[in-house]
Amino acid sequence: MSARSIFDCAPLGAIIRYSDGAPRPPARFTKKLAAWERRNSGGRLIRKQAERRVGNTTLAATFTLHEGDYGGGGVVVLRVHRTFSVDSALTFVVTEQPAAGAVRVFDRCGDDAELVHLAGSRADAETWLKSHGYPDAVLDEVTAETAANGSVEGRAVA
Repeated sequence: MSARSIFDCAPLGAIIRYSDGAPRPPARFTKKLAAWERRNSGGRLIRKQAERRVGNTTLAATFTLHEGDYGGGGVVVLRVHRTFSVDSALTFVVTEQPAAGAVRVFDRCGDDAELVHLAGSRADAETWLKSHGYPDAVLDEVTAETAANGSVEGRAVA
């Protein structure tokens, strides 16, 4: 799929893989392998931003993937996000859709909301919210229809 297709069709919470199509270099070439891994990875789709104007400049639509958290002892020290323009030449694949009945937790309402957690149920989402500081959080249950067509409708304030 193209980056535009991911932006248009993939639901927030989906697991996305991306690739430049190049073969993986042997492990002994550490620098080449590291460069290849930067162009061939994946993550959870957490944000979509529509095209916008800043002054006289038009910025293309983008989407952001959460690639991982690093830390220890239950403390996240580094959170890795990667943002792609819809003009990206990489190839994208949706490898997993959020399951029907799952609950997406957004940091705030509106079009600029970012997915901060994907819970298995509303009870799990509410339990997670009690231990994390998101006072303006919004809960959105994934329906079978939403999971099938990738739309983000029916957000409910927590």
